[in-house]
Amino acid sequence: MAHRQRGHAAAINRLNNPFQVLAVSEEILINVTPRETRVALVENGMLQELHVERASRRGYVGNVYKGKVSRVMPGMQAAFVEIGLDRAAFLHASDIMRPHASLLNENGDAVPTATPPINELLREGQDIVVQVVKDPIGTKGARLTTHLSIPSRYLVLLPYSTVLGVSVRIEDEGERARLKELLSGALGEQPLGYIVRTNAEGQSREALAEDIDYLEKLWASLRVRMAEAKVGSRVYEDLPLALRALRDLMSPNIEKVRVDSRETLDRAQDFARQFMPELAERLEHYPGERPIFDLYGVEDEIQRALRKEVPLKSGGYLIVDQTEAMTTIDVNTGGFLGTRNLEETVYRTNLEAAQAAARHLRLRNLGGIIIIDFIDMVDDEHKRQVIRQLEKSLVRDHAKTTVYDMSPLGLVEMTRKRTTESLERQLCEPCPTCAGRGALKTAETITYEIFREITRAVRQFDAPKLLVLAAPKVVSRILDEDSAAVAELEEFIGKTIRFQPEENYSQEQFDVVLL
Repeated sequence: MAHRQRGHAAAINRLNNPFQVLAVSEEILINVTPRETRVALVENGMLQELHVERASRRGYVGNVYKGKVSRVMPGMQAAFVEIGLDRAAFLHASDIMRPHASLLNENGDAVPTATPPINELLREGQDIVVQVVKDPIGTKGARLTTHLSIPSRYLVLLPYSTVLGVSVRIEDEGERARLKELLSGALGEQPLGYIVRTNAEGQSREALAEDIDYLEKLWASLRVRMAEAKVGSRVYEDLPLALRALRDLMSPNIEKVRVDSRETLDRAQDFARQFMPELAERLEHYPGERPIFDLYGVEDEIQRALRKEVPLKSGGYLIVDQTEAMTTIDVNTGGFLGTRNLEETVYRTNLEAAQAAARHLRLRNLGGIIIIDFIDMVDDEHKRQVIRQLEKSLVRDHAKTTVYDMSPLGLVEMTRKRTTESLERQLCEPCPTCAGRGALKTAETITYEIFREITRAVRQFDAPKLLVLAAPKVVSRILDEDSAAVAELEEFIGKTIRFQPEENYSQEQFDVVLL
């Protein structure tokens, strides 16, 4: 099956449809409280990305640790490494650097080569320097690599490689060649590898040279720290969220960066003057009494992003369902009846759904395998247009995405690189009432469970009376609709049963007490 990567999507012909956005106006909003920092990327007045960092639980991606191999598993071609976190981290054999082997291509991606057995690369108890490439997610530990990469404003240093490459998101071949030539000239005989980041588009040789100088000094200090560090200690930590957002999200399209903390603004301005002086004047303090996220409607958007249903302007809607294995997005026409025929109605709904799905994947930070169930279309050209709209809407996503062709059932399979927990899993926890199932047993079901428990109890224990404690809704149903069944049960077991409603009990909770 053919597939397309997001990097090539910008070359797709523009669609002539009413949902197209021609110009992009962007702002970054930074909300700081003592224990939490939040960064919102707003495009044309609409929230596109939200990043959250809490003092009690900072992310680990990008951090470098000196660890110890705790277990080597030949059957999985992997090892577990203790790096000082709650759970041992996972290191696959393909992510282990091998001397005299160039395992990265010019885009900084691992080149698939024959990988030796894991027990030839590592042994239990061995000290090893690793970098976190994926935060612990759910029950899984962090994912590691020994291919270290240290980012700056315009470059990524690959200290164990000699590759000189340019980000695939810079698509103009002339610009790619210019940047690679500037990089080669600025490095001279430098033996280290570098990747030119997307932010470097249009930059001068002096700008790249400044980053090279910064990264060389940083790497020299890191080598000293790696040699002296104790096992389980952090050797390098990425920037805090506010500064990381400036490094990764700032671009010429960003009109303003508004920060509601004077202290954070001062640090951000110092950082900007050092690494992006041409954009420093766009940083400003937000002194308003009304919270900055409320002013821009971001808080409401966050609440909507935690719901399963996503309404579309046409009257249709999406259902976004995140599971452990994958995320599914179901498209429905809802109340959209259209003005022509069914095929046209379905086509227009799917076009709008493609845009909305791309936005919510980015906003909710959904990763891994994603299945989008578009409404069935007959016209093959309509199917192609919907795929193109989806790809075009994903162009501005910072995460790597791959979109596959539509299946005969109208399903689109795609992947989105996942490095951190989704927004829902950062902000929410499983419901204690339904234990994360998303559904409750009905009062009728609980009633029959109570009857079975009563029968089970009287067979094991001898008592003249029984007391049943349950939720008011369940007790009300038993005494009303099932009163005859209670009388039959009392006659069958030869005992009296009393029911008592408990306001604090959930619908599925009950106790049978022998008196």
